Parts: sequence; structure tokens; C-alpha cells
Amino acid sequence: MFVSHEGKKVPSVTFPIRVGNEWKQIQSDEIFNHRTVVVFSLPGAFTPTCSSTHLPRYNELASAFFKEGVDEIVCISVNDTFVMNEWAKDQEAEHITMIPDGNGTFTSAMNMLVDKSTIGFGMRSWRYSMLVKNGVVVKQFIEPDKEGDPFEVSDADTMLNYINPQAKKPDQVAILTREGCPHCIKAKAILKEQGYNYAEIVLPVAIRSKTIGAITQRGTVPQVFINGLHIGGADELENWVKSNPSHAQ
Repeated sequence: MFVSHEGKKVPSVTFPIRVGNEWKQIQSDEIFNHRTVVVFSLPGAFTPTCSSTHLPRYNELASAFFKEGVDEIVCISVNDTFVMNEWAKDQEAEHITMIPDGNGTFTSAMNMLVDKSTIGFGMRSWRYSMLVKNGVVVKQFIEPDKEGDPFEVSDADTMLNYINPQAKKPDQVAILTREGCPHCIKAKAILKEQGYNYAEIVLPVAIRSKTIGAITQRGTVPQVFINGLHIGGADELENWVKSNPSHAQ
């Protein structure tokens, strides 16, 4: 049974971190003292849930956390610094500070170290998240102690909702395009003008028609989606923005 660390100081440890071609010794006090920090800890870099959901969502919601007064978002895992650095690059997690707890020192002091040797991992961290203010754990979300790798409460949305249930989350915007499409260029310009951070999916010729038809029942690009709503092409996007000024960021 895992015991909450709420109301207690975070462990005072040293993290050996590789920055470029140099080793640096980072003290936990440097990370946590006189600051508000969100931490999420997970079993391992490049593992399924950690890569598909846990890390990406914290990175996606980073701007919302920062607006709520969070100074830094930290990911801690019992991995070495080289693995953590490569994982950050692979995930394009530019808003997350990766902290390698290779020896498990911090994780052990948090009483979150678990034996995963049955799957070849050795000692790893149990999945949890916490809000730390001036070095003290204000809130901790610990995954339930049951078989497997539960992922129910340590997610980014749960933490953000705890900090502020009314926090404005970034809009989720995607646009289907093709190369050399003037209407696609127009639609992307509108999205940029409105401050939307969009994901662009450039469709190759071989699958374009089938993909667009299956998803939108239309035959042309661009096709824009905002928070699950299918807006349509460039002209429809332009009209939608005019009719929904409150949605513009």
C-alpha cells in the first residue's frame, strides 16, 4: 500500500544529468524550493502508456498549467539521463523537464519504488503525480495499488482540474491538407491569425481521396477540425471564425 507524501518535504537528493557533452549535478532543492512545480512520475521512458498518453498530455496542457502559476512541469523516471534526453526528443516534449532518477534515490525516498523484475524492468517508479509548492507536497495523486500499470488519476487533466476546475485548456485543432494547395495555405493562415496551435496532416495522393471521404464524406482539402467539431474548408473556417469570435484565442 502506497502512503501519500502530502504535507511533507520532497526528498533532498542530487540528480546527475547530461546536458550536451557535460555532466551536471542538479539538486532537488534547485527544482522545488520557492517554486510551484507539477511532477509526474512513471515506470519508464519509451513505454506504451507513458509515451502515448501520460507525457504527451502534460506537454499539451503545459500552457494551461503555466497560466495557473506553475513554474515548471517535471517528469521523473528511473531511467538514465541519456534515455530521458532521447525520449524528450522523440516526444518533442519541449515544455517538460526530464529528470533521470537512474539510481532510484528520489523514488525510493518517496516510497514509490516497485519491483518490476518480472517484466525485465528491475526497480521502477510507481505511477503518480504531485503538486509541490516551496518544496512541500500539497497534493499527490497515486495510482491504485493493483495488478498491471493502472493509469486513472495521475494524468494531466486530473492535476489541472485540481489546480483550477475552470482552467482554459488549449483548443485541439487539426487540418487535413495536401502539398501545393492554396486553400490549405489560406486556412492555415486563418488558424495562425486566431492563435490556434494546429496539427497539420499532409495527405499523400495515394490515400487522400479515401481518407477525406471516410472522415468527412467530402472530396477536397483542407478540412479543419476544432475540438472535435468538423468546420470544413477555408471559406467555412473563415465564416465560422466570424460567427464564433469568442472561440478565437
